[in-house]
Amino acid sequence: MNALRSAILRGARPGRRLGTVARAARPGDGLAFSQLRAYVPGDDPRRIDAAATARSGTLHTRVYLEETALVLGAIVDESPSMRVGRRRALADAATEALRTWFDAAESEDVTARIVDERVVRDRRAAPLVRANGPFSLTASLTIARAALPRGASLLVITDGFETIADALLAAIGRRFDATVLLARDPWSDGVPLRGIVRVADSETSATRRLFIGAGAAQRYVVASQRRATELQERYRRAGWRIGELTEDDGRVCLRRAFGLPS
Repeated sequence: MNALRSAILRGARPGRRLGTVARAARPGDGLAFSQLRAYVPGDDPRRIDAAATARSGTLHTRVYLEETALVLGAIVDESPSMRVGRRRALADAATEALRTWFDAAESEDVTARIVDERVVRDRRAAPLVRANGPFSLTASLTIARAALPRGASLLVITDGFETIADALLAAIGRRFDATVLLARDPWSDGVPLRGIVRVADSETSATRRLFIGAGAAQRYVVASQRRATELQERYRRAGWRIGELTEDDGRVCLRRAFGLPS
């Protein structure tokens, strides 16, 4: 089993589509043994492996194939602001993270990508489809809440410029094992501009002339970092797993969110 899938499985919450309907089943019911792992609350105590528990000194449970089936859902922010970056677009890193997410799926797993008002379930097509209209994270989360089963593992990649109601974030956090990769502002460590410059709004493409001095550049850095901290705290309060998406390597960003080495 690949390391990312194992990490996702450890965080997955009980739900009908995660095979927990078979928790009461006994070996010999047609379930294929998959692995031994540490006991987590909610596991069927009848699956505790006495020998492994005695060897390790901690409770271990037997996991069968149907119990390890995952539902991997994903939402990727396709707003124009995701196309910015110093060396390359944040959207490129988001695509890498998305492909890594779906590559973690194995044969018994189910995948679902929310795009526009569609749910793309074809595992090969899911990382490739693109939105036809303006991106709305609120609308996508609402669709995911209705379309995905309770206990699904949901990945959201966004720059967080759209304000999401706390109630919706909390509802998603309760229903799913939800992970958000928040895109890091490429200029959060410093704005490489000085003097009178023309800047463009990444969402609307509207331009204006501004004077950027040392003081303005520093205020931007402080505001950007404060915004990132506040965003992380909002998602954390709602029960989400928090990761950071940089423009460097989306695969590494996703693995770090699950505590895996680069």
